[in-house]
Amino acid sequence: MRSCLQSLMKWVNYVVGMVGVAMILYGFWMVRVWQRDMDEGSSFYSTAPWFIYAFLGMGVILCLITWIGRAAADSANGCCLSCYMFIMCLLILIEIMVTADVLLNSDWEKDLPEDPTGRFSDFEDFVKSNFDVFKWIGLLIILAQGLSILLTVVLRTARSRQGPDYDDDDEYPPTKLPLLGHLPPLPPYAVVPPTFAPVK
Repeated sequence: MRSCLQSLMKWVNYVVGMVGVAMILYGFWMVRVWQRDMDEGSSFYSTAPWFIYAFLGMGVILCLITWIGRAAADSANGCCLSCYMFIMCLLILIEIMVTADVLLNSDWEKDLPEDPTGRFSDFEDFVKSNFDVFKWIGLLIILAQGLSILLTVVLRTARSRQGPDYDDDDEYPPTKLPLLGHLPPLPPYAVVPPTFAPVK
């Protein structure tokens, strides 16, 4: 059962990784378009716009989270699983805050830095024209992240019930050893070898 949970967690985690790779590729495409505009002699600034760095950064962060999730699923270590679960919960909270700001604040664009290139408005128009597709992609991402958190909790719970050294493939579960090397208490009686009277 544990290996099945680990495999399922890896596959769900790959969805998050694919989103990260897609964001990195889109960021590189935006850098290429921006450099092409710079070569044509446009009057843009010499540094790349902020949203290109944001896309590349978020893509790299999602790929790192995928790598951490893969390591946590492989090892099924309690510390790794807890760290991964904390990072995923933090990521979902950030996504919820950004989504709430966009949906509830009508002037959310004023919260962002100014874009001298105008490429951010092109991206915004692209998202608005394909809103249904982006809505389903966003729902898939949130479901994958939520399912990975759920699988992490189940895997951590299954691991803690079986003990830290238990392996499903072992025929016999190992005996538990004391944490700090303390010896078990001695029994209240002592066993002494029998004494025999000398034969005369």
